[in-house]
Amino acid sequence: MTSSTLLAQLRAILQLTNTEIQVAETRIAQARTEAVRKELTQNAANGRERAETLEQTLRDLGGFPDVVGPLVGRTLAMFKVLVEQAQPFDEALLGDLALEQQLLGRSKYVKALATAANELTVVTLADRLIKAHSATVEWLETVLAEEALGGPVALRRTPLQAAAGSAVKLVNAPATWSARGLDRAVDAARTTPNRLNELLGRGAHVGDVAARTLSASRDAALEAAEEVTREDGADTAADAIHAVRAAGGILDASELPVDDYDTLNVSESVAAIKELTDPSDVRTIMAFEEAHKNRHGVVSATQTRLAAIAKDVIAVD
Repeated sequence: MTSSTLLAQLRAILQLTNTEIQVAETRIAQARTEAVRKELTQNAANGRERAETLEQTLRDLGGFPDVVGPLVGRTLAMFKVLVEQAQPFDEALLGDLALEQQLLGRSKYVKALATAANELTVVTLADRLIKAHSATVEWLETVLAEEALGGPVALRRTPLQAAAGSAVKLVNAPATWSARGLDRAVDAARTTPNRLNELLGRGAHVGDVAARTLSASRDAALEAAEEVTREDGADTAADAIHAVRAAGGILDASELPVDDYDTLNVSESVAAIKELTDPSDVRTIMAFEEAHKNRHGVVSATQTRLAAIAKDVIAVD
């Protein structure tokens, strides 16, 4: 007779799997590249296949799947997504990791129970679950390491997550910039010459003029603010502004960590990226590439490189 504990654990895994499917589907919209989007789409499909197998296994063992399991899973996932919109991105990822670690732990427990009950089919299923969840745990740990190194790369923050993360950093940031330095930076931003006349002289459309003027003014204002604060001796503040410029892809080509980057073709760019060892340099190139040529092969190369650095940091093979 099949252990009631084994049946209960299989039902629990099925419910958690339904939650996992919904989470994977919500993450698809956050994929940075098409490769990651395809991977997440496949993960959701694999989850649905595992859920069907779990349901059939429960029936074969004389048990019955929880008919409200899928509904509960979807409801829990939707609630999770709503809650994490008010969390920094790393907390959302840690929530995903906790879910996968629970699935992994329960799958190992099921294998032990099935082995004791001599249910070889369930042992095979448990091995499959262990392999799948181990891979997902490793992937999430890598994405978290990328986040710690200044990412993320594989996944984008939602606007609310980005705002939440920025708020946390702002609260924790020391007030090292003087009021005088702030006034000078603001003044530099206000007095930055815009390029309206230049654009009109080229016959640009009014909408294009407005967009490009605002962009040029913003970029020049940040550059001027960085210069002013550094002249004031506020290096910490200047470094913070420089980081903002780097993250927005608005550095000058001469400021990039790869010499003559803007002249490199795809293969040359990818080769240069593979030589980078500082994650901040990889992020800088990624942001610049996305803001300018946005070549998919190059963006994917930056993602792959940062993932490799992250795996090395957390000792993942």
